[in-house]
Amino acid sequence: MSTLTKLAVAWCALGAIIPGQSLGQALRKVGFIDLPGPKGQRFDYLTMDAEDHYLLSAHLGPGILYVIDVRTNSLVQAIPGVPGITGVEYVPGLRKVYTSDWGEEKIGVVDLKQMKVVKRLPTAEKPNGSTYATEFGKVYVSNTNGKAVTVVNVGTDQVVKTLDFNSETGMPQYDFIARKVYVNLRSTNEIVSIDPSNDAIVERYAVAGCQYNHGMAIDSAHHRAFLLCGGNRTLTVLALDTHEALAHLPLPQGADVVKYDPGLGRVYAACASGFISIFQEDDAAHFRKVEDFPVQKLVHSLAVDAATHRVYAPEQQEEGQPVARIVIYEPSVPPNPSK
Repeated sequence: MSTLTKLAVAWCALGAIIPGQSLGQALRKVGFIDLPGPKGQRFDYLTMDAEDHYLLSAHLGPGILYVIDVRTNSLVQAIPGVPGITGVEYVPGLRKVYTSDWGEEKIGVVDLKQMKVVKRLPTAEKPNGSTYATEFGKVYVSNTNGKAVTVVNVGTDQVVKTLDFNSETGMPQYDFIARKVYVNLRSTNEIVSIDPSNDAIVERYAVAGCQYNHGMAIDSAHHRAFLLCGGNRTLTVLALDTHEALAHLPLPQGADVVKYDPGLGRVYAACASGFISIFQEDDAAHFRKVEDFPVQKLVHSLAVDAATHRVYAPEQQEEGQPVARIVIYEPSVPPNPSK
């Protein structure tokens, strides 16, 4: 057998040892967590509670908030009473979670000490994504169909303001360095910035080359926003200080939720067509696509643990069969191989 043939056989054998995991892929599956809710029903947003090392996951279909310990990969509590839960926002220090409950058009206040819903606040139609302005003690909830953003004071658990727009609202995000809240106006392809000190609109401007901007993640250190533009299936990198679109990178169909890992400079976009699309921020001016990593279809949300760099994605089906679980991934190649 020639040397070349031997190498080819060894390569194929190695591939057989790691089924479903191609060499060089940017993520690798390291485990999963089965959940007790009904199988085959839709999940939505996830977020991390770094204080308790919890993953908080919204199971929209049955209206359950899962509290998962990522140190042991075990379920701590399945909290019911959050009908149609979409958004999930954790408030550090207070050990509270604010849920966007589409099924009753309310914001649920969940006390993690008691592991139950302790209050419900009225909101506009279809509460969805949310963000927390830490220094101002306010949660901002986008009401997609209500074309509004609801502002909640976390000290009093009262709605203090509702901002109305002439557009459906997408994901809001807080820039802790600029101290501004940014909101996607997806019907008009615009971004709005809000001053959390008085909840006044500071800026409103169009995003060049982006249609139907819904998902958003922010790199505060570089004042960059990563926008999922569903209308033309691109990830747009936006300079928040100059309003310039720095890059347009292709996305698979169904991109919904995007997260940024500042430690690796990685951007992950969950796409319901069956991919996690992965991008690399090499520096504040250079961005590139790494891979469309194949996952199960209907995976349209994810979370990133900034401490461990693990990626968590909920699955409602496996090869067409219903499941209810969180799959755990780890980055498996250097974020910038050229360095």
